[in-house]
Amino acid sequence: MYNLHSVMSAPRRGPLSPCVCNTLRMVTRVVTQLYDDCLRPSGLRVTQFSILAAIARLGEASLKQLEDDLAIDQTTLTRSLGLLERDGVIERASHPDGRIKAMRLTAKGRRALEVARPLWAQAQGKVLRELGTKAWADAQRRLTRLHHVAVKKRRLGREGKRV
Repeated sequence: MYNLHSVMSAPRRGPLSPCVCNTLRMVTRVVTQLYDDCLRPSGLRVTQFSILAAIARLGEASLKQLEDDLAIDQTTLTRSLGLLERDGVIERASHPDGRIKAMRLTAKGRRALEVARPLWAQAQGKVLRELGTKAWADAQRRLTRLHHVAVKKRRLGREGKRV
């Protein structure tokens, strides 16, 4: 199993990278591996767990809701939903507007999420114990700000406005 303590307590040699994007991607890959390792007994990866948890929270979810909720692009989301549907953990839900694709959990999906939740909590606990809840709250606040700035700049850029 992945040893978070050895990574987080390894001697620092300064920042990981001067590039914000590269640093975030490096950290994301390592943390994703930790969660995937913890979730392995459930048969889910953390990306799948996140999608199932979002659908469970929303009851039924359209692609647009999931894109916004998970900050994921349509192509990646569509591919992931297709695999989850193929595995029988989600199914299409009827929507009053027939043009809107909505998804909901199947009984198998609810069971998978039930098995995965305590494993996810185990991964979350490992990270929070090493990082500290106060440090995570500060990081979460800063990352939320970065997310809002990036979304705004991207939106302005698509609209042809000066970024």
